[in-house]
Amino acid sequence: MARAPLLQLSDLSLTFGGDPLFSGIDLVIGEGDRLVLVGRNGSGKSTLMKVLAGLVEQDAGSRVVSPGCKVSYMQQDPDLSGFSTLGEFASSELDLGEMYKVERAAEGLRFDPDRPVETASGGERRRAALAKLMAEEPELMLLDEPTNHLDISAIRWLESELKATRAAYVLISHDRAFLNELTRATLWLDRGNLRRAEVGFKGFEAWRDKIWEEEDSARHKMDRKIKAEARWAVEGISARRKRNQGRVRALQDLRQERADMIRRQGTAAMALDSGPKSGKKVIEAVGLSKAYGDKLILRDFSVTVQRGDRVAFVGPNGVGKTTLLKMLTGEEAPDSGTVKLGTNLQMAVFDQARARLDPEATLWESLIGDPEMRVSGQADQVMVRGQPKHVVGYLKEFLFDEAQARAPVRSLSGGEKARLLLARIMARESNLLVLDEPTNDLDVETLDLLQELLDSYDGTVLLVSHDRDFLDRVATMSIAMEGDGKATLYAGGWSDYQAQRGGETSGSADKAQKDKDKPAPKPEKTKGKGLSFTEKHRLEELPAVIERLEAEIAKLEQLLSDGDLFTREPVKFRKATEALSERQQKLAEAEEEWLTLEEKAESA
Repeated sequence: MARAPLLQLSDLSLTFGGDPLFSGIDLVIGEGDRLVLVGRNGSGKSTLMKVLAGLVEQDAGSRVVSPGCKVSYMQQDPDLSGFSTLGEFASSELDLGEMYKVERAAEGLRFDPDRPVETASGGERRRAALAKLMAEEPELMLLDEPTNHLDISAIRWLESELKATRAAYVLISHDRAFLNELTRATLWLDRGNLRRAEVGFKGFEAWRDKIWEEEDSARHKMDRKIKAEARWAVEGISARRKRNQGRVRALQDLRQERADMIRRQGTAAMALDSGPKSGKKVIEAVGLSKAYGDKLILRDFSVTVQRGDRVAFVGPNGVGKTTLLKMLTGEEAPDSGTVKLGTNLQMAVFDQARARLDPEATLWESLIGDPEMRVSGQADQVMVRGQPKHVVGYLKEFLFDEAQARAPVRSLSGGEKARLLLARIMARESNLLVLDEPTNDLDVETLDLLQELLDSYDGTVLLVSHDRDFLDRVATMSIAMEGDGKATLYAGGWSDYQAQRGGETSGSADKAQKDKDKPAPKPEKTKGKGLSFTEKHRLEELPAVIERLEAEIAKLEQLLSDGDLFTREPVKFRKATEALSERQQKLAEAEEEWLTLEEKAESA
């Protein structure tokens, strides 16, 4: 049965800075639609949402909202001027008898409605804006990254609310688990065009890859046709000049059509270099305690982090995850207890607030101005993992174009700021990565690449994230901070943590309160219980890792078989010898790891 339309775009176009952001867009959003809007960072997703909300005027085409349909947009930076508290803002368009809706949303989203606006953080303001939208119950909700600044409990509450609502909604989010649960159709904004498929986010990648295959096939056919026509033009045009002018014009049209084919934007050329190995023991913390006034953050916590560990910090907002992270890395001192850092550590930090980026500086200045990237005497070069590179060339590796190099950081989207910060971090060698909410705002392809890089990274990773899917893919150990100073170690990522503590946390506030009143269960021993999620993933990928190492060893052995190499190129010989030894060691470790995991799987 066809759903009644709520909002319709027809032949809509919009241009920014002289270039078309998108053109010829047609879209109908109907009653009950559960849509995800996907696209690369900078493709115009947030701008399209603002067009849907009526906040940005299109250059051409039409936007029509059905009579009686209320469209509400969750603002990224809500304007709370004129309101004294968050609750006053959230309830500003409600009747007195509907105030309970804001109180209910505030409980689920975990913010205080009585918090004065002037003391509220950016995250609290966004949660108040989300509560306002949910309480007003519009027929169409436009939600741009609603899970940013939400902890996992609040995300699950929002999931349950969106599952139960009769309203239609369009979501932009980086959170795969959230999108997999909620969406039934996908809007893909790609190179200025908008496509729709009646599959949820789970089916997006298969649909996208099929379209790319069809595009590649069409492009190859056109290239062959142009080549054949061009050969005819060279060989036969002089004998049939008058009769075949139409065919010549057709060839010109073909070339123009081929030139108009906009190539897909590639994946960022991100890379990590772990540099020299750290000591085997990276961090040893004993008896840590920390409090701010009457608020207890941590009590008598101990942990040892070994080289190669991927440690996730999970727990509600405000519980102290970032504080613990700073204590473990030596940035902040505990009230009691000791932290001993290992030897030969080279740390790189990705901070949650993007505070290390000056909003008024250009992208060029953000790289050149980093002391660790500066090349002496070169105003247009940056040092990238020991090698000088042109600033613009390096920015292009992270999908920034030449025009953006001189643009201020404040002009970037959230995802583009994250990519710029990653560019700075990945330019240097490191063996300890500290990632505080790195997944916020990144697109799906960049998230996938980041996960792959972390999988193959030889160093140690400390990670704070509320992205359950990313935690499952990356973490080998989780530190769960559950309030009242309690922190508990669990093996594996988010799903493993949930299984060990006895099930998924509920989205309801009542269930959360009951769970809080119960004594926390001790983590179960995983020995003899089969492979964890992370271990299964590692066992599946190890054969490919082993195959790659064997291929690299064969190439190095072939290079070193040249008897004159040492005399002719002693530096190359030394580097190849060191690389061979390193890869042989990695191969032995990978084979040993595969054998251990295979035996554990069989014994289960």
